[in-house]
Amino acid sequence: MMPIPLPIPSSPGPWAAPGVPLLPRLELEPTMSREGVFDGAWWPRSNEVLAELPDLITALGAHFGRILRVGLDTEAWDGVPRSVAANGLMVRINWFAGSDGTISVTRGLQDHFLLLVVPPGTDATTAASAMAGASATGNHTPAAELLLGRPVVAVAPGRIHG
Repeated sequence: MMPIPLPIPSSPGPWAAPGVPLLPRLELEPTMSREGVFDGAWWPRSNEVLAELPDLITALGAHFGRILRVGLDTEAWDGVPRSVAANGLMVRINWFAGSDGTISVTRGLQDHFLLLVVPPGTDATTAASAMAGASATGNHTPAAELLLGRPVVAVAPGRIHG
């Protein structure tokens, strides 16, 4: 199966095309080296889990393989069910509190990916900056800092950034 191409969030598309379902606004770390805090970022259009999650799971499944479980903060979403249907399969949803700004995706038994979640309604410039930072190879910037919308600056070891 060929992976679904993912546009960069600052591009005009193909987030939408006439007569075609909207693609999830998703950016993944290109090497999948798993060396950073995040494995990518997702910018949902709303806080409605049942409207947003199936398309995300479908897109991630094309890149990662079968998704078994998703973990998300119930306070950040409306109407969180125990599972959601995607690609004809039921995917379990784990609930936890206090981790807004992230979503955990599990394939296999213990293979977890962590995505930054850019809140719906975030302006495009801030979203693009946050998504680029979270999907950068070796990223170590916390979610709250990425979501401030400032460009992420790489700092050489031993240097102080102020």
